[in-house]
Amino acid sequence: MNPHDVQEAYSSLAQRYIDLLGSVEVVHPDDLRLIERHLAHLRGPVLDLGCGPGHLTGHLHGAGCEVTGIDLVPEFIAHARRAHPGVPFEVGSLTDVDRADASVAGVLAWYSLIHVEPGRLDGALLGVRRLLAPGGTLVVGFFEGPVREPFEHRVTTAYRWPVDEMAGRLTSAGFVEVERSRRPQEGERRPHAVLVVRAV
Repeated sequence: MNPHDVQEAYSSLAQRYIDLLGSVEVVHPDDLRLIERHLAHLRGPVLDLGCGPGHLTGHLHGAGCEVTGIDLVPEFIAHARRAHPGVPFEVGSLTDVDRADASVAGVLAWYSLIHVEPGRLDGALLGVRRLLAPGGTLVVGFFEGPVREPFEHRVTTAYRWPVDEMAGRLTSAGFVEVERSRRPQEGERRPHAVLVVRAV
């Protein structure tokens, strides 16, 4: 789907999404610890790309991180600014970020690449690599599955990825793997994976 369609799909359900998922209390504690461990200590700007309601941006800011949240959905950004005063948020696309090359120390892409079609993912990852200074850290959270395939997400079509295939895409985009985490389905929560990579 193109970014405009994704934005419209989320805008139409923004308040429901915020109510269900817009707080760190619904984030798995292991995920919070992983995100903090790899991003909170970084010296320099960090971007939360596809920040949604801004809860992880706010969490990182509270941990001392120089973080900015960016999201396509104006309703999410309006909520994030109200919920996290003093934290910078911007309306924008993760595939077209207005930052200089090699200007950020870290990027969080937490379920923000799940709607990117497989044929466009490599370009999106190269765009993130452009932003990161050498040695910069990228944390990617996504739906994991045995094969790459689309499925009907609650908002709009999303994709599952085998963790090895996603890792290979990241390697091709100029990253080296640092850590990976996988979690099987838990109740209604689909199988989940995280890759932590460093720009080379």
